[in-house]
Amino acid sequence: MIGEPAILTNEMVLTVNQVIPEKKLRYLMGCGYPEDIIEAVGLGVDLFDCVLPTRNGRTGMAFTSHGKLIIKASRYSTDKSPLDKNCGCYTCRNFSRAYLRHLFNTGEALAGRLVSYHNIYFYTELMSKIRNHIKEGTFQGFSRRMLRKYDFRNS
Repeated sequence: MIGEPAILTNEMVLTVNQVIPEKKLRYLMGCGYPEDIIEAVGLGVDLFDCVLPTRNGRTGMAFTSHGKLIIKASRYSTDKSPLDKNCGCYTCRNFSRAYLRHLFNTGEALAGRLVSYHNIYFYTELMSKIRNHIKEGTFQGFSRRMLRKYDFRNS
């Protein structure tokens, strides 16, 4: 949950899951960072919603396969690469980091929309991977790898 320490959130999820019948869906509101979602899925949560991908996108923060990227940083002023070279979203296929940075710096509303679109695509792909690993019985290994790789909360 946004604003609560991850340890407290996980304790609450475990407590609530002991009360909810096993065949009922488990919903966690305000769980937004990728690592929080991965941990919550491991604890049995089925559904999520959070404003984080779009709120952060509107302010220039992109979730990428290499971690958090703040597109407004000056180091991207001439960077012709996409937000994430491993992403197939519309934003990454059509716009460079330099152009996105330019849009933010000139106050164009399109900037936040394009990064928000990318972030939603990133989350959709993450959830697809989670579902596939659950179906294949490989979620625990996937979860460990992802949690070692990402730390969006503190990076």
